[in-house]
Parts: sequence; C-alpha cells; structure tokens
Amino acid sequence: MKKILVPVGNPESALETLKYAVSFGAEFKAEIYAMEVLTKTSRAGELSNVKEKFVESSKERLRELIGQIDTGGVDVKVATYQGDLVDGLNNLTAELDIDLILVAPRSVEIDEELYLGNTTGRIIKRTNIPTLIVPKGCSFKPYKTILTAFRSGILKRKRVLKPLVAIQEKFGATVNLLMVKTPNYTDDDLKINTALMDIASQVTMTEHANTYLGVLEHLQSQQPDLLTVFRRKRGFFNALWEKNTIQKSEFSARIPVLVLSVKKD
Repeated sequence: MKKILVPVGNPESALETLKYAVSFGAEFKAEIYAMEVLTKTSRAGELSNVKEKFVESSKERLRELIGQIDTGGVDVKVATYQGDLVDGLNNLTAELDIDLILVAPRSVEIDEELYLGNTTGRIIKRTNIPTLIVPKGCSFKPYKTILTAFRSGILKRKRVLKPLVAIQEKFGATVNLLMVKTPNYTDDDLKINTALMDIASQVTMTEHANTYLGVLEHLQSQQPDLLTVFRRKRGFFNALWEKNTIQKSEFSARIPVLVLSVKKD
C-alpha cells in the first residue's frame, strides 16, 4: 500500500482522520493524498473562474489542515476533483494508482444515530477500491488481531486479499476467520478460498439471521484490533444497496473496519 487517498469533510473528524492516515501510512512508507469532500455541485454554464476559485479555496483549506499535524516525514499531498464525489474518486484512484481509501464513517454528516453516513456509504457502495473506515476517537496502533468475517468463502481473485495480507505481514497480526451461515446459504458458500485459509490462524463458524449479528457476537468475544469484511451486495454491507447509510442500531464498531472489494456482483 504505497498510495492512500483520504477524503475529509466535517472539520470535527477531518483532523483525526488525517492524523490516523499519516500514522498508518508511515508504517508502509506510503504517500498520502488528502481530498476535500466538496458539497458544491457544478452547474451548466457556470463561469470557469468561479469553479477555479472554489477548487483553490478547497486546496487552501486542506493545506491549513495538513499544517496542523506532524507528518513525521510522510509525504502528504493535496488532491482535488470536480463534479460528483464518486466519479471524482474513481478518476483520482485511476490517475494516481491509489491502493487504499481511508475515511471516517461520517465524513460529512453529524447525525450521531448513524454509523455510516451518506458520503462514506456511497464510497463503499459505488467504488471498487479497498477502504479503511476509521471511527471517531480512534488513534492508530499496530493491529495484532484481525477478525475477517464473511457469509461466503468464495473469492474469484486472490488479489482481493492484498491489503489484508500487507497489513498482516507488516504487523505480524493473527487473522481469525468468521464464517456466518445465514438462511438460504448454499454448499458452495461453505467453501473457503485457499488463499484466505493460508493466512488464517483460526476458523469459526456460526449461524445467524444475517452477517451483522454474527460479527457483533464475535467482536465482543474476540476483541480484535481490526475487522475485515467484503464488499458484496449479499454480504456485510448489503443494506447499502437499499440505502446509502447504516444506522448504529443496525451495526456499530469502535475499531477500524477494512472493506475489501470483490468484483461487483
């Protein structure tokens, strides 16, 4: 993970998120690209100089934010986009060859009832980029225990696991697998990809109405430093395909959550 993109919005969480990104990125000698989640949308016929001033003011806010933290030699750059957030993210990740997005659960929204706000939810739902969700008040520390949860152990591509493997190797972490059998599971769902098995120290199987409930139970019993899930319509964040937000009543975690991106299904 050599290039990390950090979308920031709400001033209350932006500084924390960027500090975490710098500490995390330092472990991998990564470049950090900070981008502001812009709320202004371009309108047809809008003067180009107005757009330029808006982008320049965004850059200045990001420079001021970066100036408030000790980067410790980590290269932190400013990235900008115009237009829709998701289109901008996809364009930037392709242009800059981004390996990971690091973002707060609510990068813009201040609604305390939400775990995932609309902005972060859209990023998870509509991009195919590995994403690390870092909750408010979370300071970086090396991950020693990682819980990787899923309802289906099928992975079409081994490279999906690349961020998880990089983190495991960097910190010498223990990876515990949690397979959650939900109603209407198939025999194929019970097959676990060999690359996933190769990095696992322990495999646990549980039965619940949905993946959320299985994860909640084992977050309490295992107390991992990092939770890893997969981006699937029928997976952990399946509720995002009905809406762009997740209520805390549905799921909440006080630890970082790494969302690995499988091929869109």
